[in-house]
Amino acid sequence: MTAVLGTRQDQGKTREKRPGRWSAPPRPVWEEEPSRAGQAGKGIALGLACLAILFPLWIVIVTSLQTKRTIDEAGGLVVIPKGITFVAYQELLGGGQVQRAALVSIGVTVVGTLFSMAVSVLCAYGLSRSGSLGHSWILMTLLATMFFGAGLIPTYLLVQALGLTDTYLALILPSAVSVFNILVLRAFFMNISQELVDSARIDGAGEWRILFRIVMPLSRAVIAVISLFYAVGYWSAWFNASIYLTDQDMMPLQNVMIQLVQKQERPVGLSAQINTGQLSPLAIQMAVMVLALLPVAVLSPFVQKHFKKGMLTGAVKG
Repeated sequence: MTAVLGTRQDQGKTREKRPGRWSAPPRPVWEEEPSRAGQAGKGIALGLACLAILFPLWIVIVTSLQTKRTIDEAGGLVVIPKGITFVAYQELLGGGQVQRAALVSIGVTVVGTLFSMAVSVLCAYGLSRSGSLGHSWILMTLLATMFFGAGLIPTYLLVQALGLTDTYLALILPSAVSVFNILVLRAFFMNISQELVDSARIDGAGEWRILFRIVMPLSRAVIAVISLFYAVGYWSAWFNASIYLTDQDMMPLQNVMIQLVQKQERPVGLSAQINTGQLSPLAIQMAVMVLALLPVAVLSPFVQKHFKKGMLTGAVKG
């Protein structure tokens, strides 16, 4: 009986504890336990980093929600709010240049992301098949574009020769494809089990069916991450519009924000409210910044869970 009890006690000692949902994973045997000073230092460093990120964002949001009187009393940016008003957002979204620019940015982001993902997925899938036509030459050509570029003037002349200036296609086509994103997708596609592809091909499935029924469902993580990359790039882009567009009515939101913040210009339709003292120009500027940051802040948490699997797994081999 004593031997049995001793065996059970030994099993209880050697049994590993399962980490809870919020507990830290077990440490490797070669890592030492962190000291209290080290843990406190890490906590302080992370807290300061979060404060450095969140404090400017807090100032922007609070200032956009304050009245002209509160902003004048604070002498500019407001740290401690005194009431909340949505007058700046109501005026911005009630029509005029800012609303039109926001619609342009949304349209360019949606269409551009879909087009870029279609081209990137097709290119990456073709390059992931080692026996595809011109596989090595196409791959080397794509890699060369990551290190060598034609420059701004030849690119502008090409866009002008194609008749894309003063069109929305000029905001999409010049930056439609990222070679880095194609390489990440290609590496992820190459990690998919070849047995699945071979079994589908034996059952009579063609390349299109294999791509849409097997490869893409298994690659939801990397597709979500790359889609977010493209969407953020299109939403935040301003350079192409500044050199390819001359019509102010076609400008996206980022360019209007630059005009407001740097050149101190007022959006069309708001001059009367600002002149009569109903709105503060600073509140309008901060409200435009919040509108520009809002889509990225909303979409990022939904894709955050895919970042580790999508990026690290896709970067294992190339």
